[in-house]
Amino acid sequence: MKILHTSDWHLGHQLHGYSRDYEHQQFLDWLADTLVSEQVDALLVAGDLFDTANPPASAWQMLYRFLARMAKTLPDLNVVMIGGNHDSPSKLDAPHELLRAFDLHLIGGITRNQDGMLDVERMLVPLTDKTGEVKAWTLAVPFLRSSDLRTENLQEGDDRLIKGVEQLYTQVTAAGLQKRQAGQALIAMGHAYMASSQISEMSERRVLGGNQHALPVSMFDSAISYVALGHLHLAQRIGGQEHVRYCGSPIPLSMSERNYKHQVVLLNLDGEAITDMEQRLIPRTVDMLRLPATPEPLKQVVKTLQALDLEDVPREQQPLLEVQVALDKPQAMLREKIVAALEGKPVRLAKITPVYSKNEERADLGQRHLSEVSPQQVFTLSWQNKYQGEPDRVMLDAFEQLLHDLDEQEVDNA
Repeated sequence: MKILHTSDWHLGHQLHGYSRDYEHQQFLDWLADTLVSEQVDALLVAGDLFDTANPPASAWQMLYRFLARMAKTLPDLNVVMIGGNHDSPSKLDAPHELLRAFDLHLIGGITRNQDGMLDVERMLVPLTDKTGEVKAWTLAVPFLRSSDLRTENLQEGDDRLIKGVEQLYTQVTAAGLQKRQAGQALIAMGHAYMASSQISEMSERRVLGGNQHALPVSMFDSAISYVALGHLHLAQRIGGQEHVRYCGSPIPLSMSERNYKHQVVLLNLDGEAITDMEQRLIPRTVDMLRLPATPEPLKQVVKTLQALDLEDVPREQQPLLEVQVALDKPQAMLREKIVAALEGKPVRLAKITPVYSKNEERADLGQRHLSEVSPQQVFTLSWQNKYQGEPDRVMLDAFEQLLHDLDEQEVDNA
């Protein structure tokens, strides 16, 4: 059985005001062609299908067009998609019964009965080969919010969030072990922040409340053949385990991700064993540029931009540009001067990054658009200005928890 693992599509995403619809459509076309050419048996999408809990209609249309295309070209394809922290569980779950009729499984959130018992069956999805024989079982666990968790038998010093997630995965895994037969593999899915993982500078937030709640790789039972993770945009293995992987996002979701090797993971299963695993690189359809390569004075930057020679392409295909400027102090009309230097050039100015001398370092964020900085950077600068020092780890973790709670409230209100 051949399985393709992808995640973090973030359909509907905008970067500094620019739509990413063209790039997403190019990715979905490439993905559809790859599924057909490789004769893939199962597609796993590990969360964050959309960029917000209330995605635009165009994002839903893009998703449904892709699913309809695959239903026609690969009618035997197993599709399993789970919700991420950016997704609204209720909105993803709304078409669940309709999609399941076409063997498309979209699990937005977990469900419990009136007694609080977890609906495990809904998260156990069989993966069949082209003859209809079950070859594997997927533990399709969506992003878990703190309200989803139930904790029992906590010991002193136990973290409630970590223990709650571990106990839920233990419960689902136990049900999967009972369900599967000899020779059938278990494939776990999750959308979470794992310990020892590397996050993107600008486009990700830690989930489950901060670094102190990073999940251990030991939560996955040794009987699980592969763990398909989502949330982090950089493709990576976790804990030195070849079979526990983030595949990363298909396109760069911030300028800091421009050098990522965006990819999907293709793996072959023979019974319970992985016989082959390959990282398949996704073609970059829109360039991201940072000019100059190192910050230079404004006068030299203007000359560099005026000399820029790029192929004339439609607006949605034009490169996204970050401009770095070395400054001694805030510069009046900085943006206007850079925009003038780019007049008539087929490029989209996404970001201007002033780099100040050390004595003006704190002025840096104050001269940037709010869309160009992260909440963490704003918090740190505000703390510096008020207390003349750096926030400690406890305060940073508390702020991460606040961001997490705000994200959950946004999703719950969607």
